[in-house]
Amino acid sequence: MRPNITLVETLVREAAREELLPRFRKVARHQKPDGSWLTEADLAMQARLHAELAARWPAFGFLGEEMSAQEQARILMTHAGEGAEAGYWVLDPLDGTSNYSAGLPVFSVSLALMCGGRVVLGVVYDPMLDESFAAVEGAGATLNGEPLQARTTGIDLTRALACVDFKRLPPALAARIVSNAPYGSQRSIGSVALDWCWVAAGRFHVYLHGRQSLWDYAAGALILAEAGGFSDTLDGEPASLSLKPRSALCATDAVLFAQWRDWLRGGG
Repeated sequence: MRPNITLVETLVREAAREELLPRFRKVARHQKPDGSWLTEADLAMQARLHAELAARWPAFGFLGEEMSAQEQARILMTHAGEGAEAGYWVLDPLDGTSNYSAGLPVFSVSLALMCGGRVVLGVVYDPMLDESFAAVEGAGATLNGEPLQARTTGIDLTRALACVDFKRLPPALAARIVSNAPYGSQRSIGSVALDWCWVAAGRFHVYLHGRQSLWDYAAGALILAEAGGFSDTLDGEPASLSLKPRSALCATDAVLFAQWRDWLRGGG
């Protein structure tokens, strides 16, 4: 049986309040071999949730961002098969470590449950705003327990508020956007999981990211889909739920999504 989404949200919320908030602005950061940042808070949050999830749902495996690449590959090999018993959790214990370690109050925890090659449950929690985004496959999305529905904006792409991460885009595409931006204005907040959720909530109208990992997007992608939003990859290939990084383009409604996708693929 799938875990109760309310219980999962509670576990994530309590862990974030006790492991992340007390350490905010108080921990040093260290650079990992891949160039990303790591703090004591990342490790404490991952250890806490790993233990609590295993105690309640021992049949599921666990894949955390702060595991080694070898451990992550082993989890996928062991738990990526068919059937509920093959399910596994995917956790980013602190999405937005750069923000967190610099004292910027924009970061989140992202937790997804994958079964049979699909994301079936997702939670993204923002402890600074006390906002819990959640979704269960086929049952819709919520924000703090209230239904979350991506709404038709009625605006053209030229007036849209875009969230764009330029750092990881192909250089030619980044230069094209900078020189001829098709949207009204642009932001980047530094937490991929929240990017997806903020599109679902209508805070961004369109979104673009060139390279994100499974733990970054698994929960957020389900939340956006269950809220009625739209997403794809830059090359139009099906987004594989694997350790291979992927691109993402998203929009709140079908009209904006078509305009954004066509422009990015050279039609605009």
